[in-house]
Amino acid sequence: MAATKPSGTIWPVSRTQTLVQLNEDLLRQLDERAAKEGRSRSSLIRDAIDAYLFDEDKARIDREIVEGYERIPETDEEMESVEASAREAVEEEPW
Repeated sequence: MAATKPSGTIWPVSRTQTLVQLNEDLLRQLDERAAKEGRSRSSLIRDAIDAYLFDEDKARIDREIVEGYERIPETDEEMESVEASAREAVEEEPW
């Protein structure tokens, strides 16, 4: 990835190189996917790591939301209000 200065000059973003050991089958699959998508191995691996970390963060946030509702559940009054709002929203739809 590169950073672009306002003048249009492109400056490379600093990266750290790391060694990752892969078995032959995983390397073959990686190379096939990279070739199919016209990308480098590194690009594919970076995107896979980004997706993995994003999914982990999303799952953590979901767990924290559930834990919050378990600690402080909605009241019957709150649920009635939510249901009434949902009914109103559906009734307002033109279909």
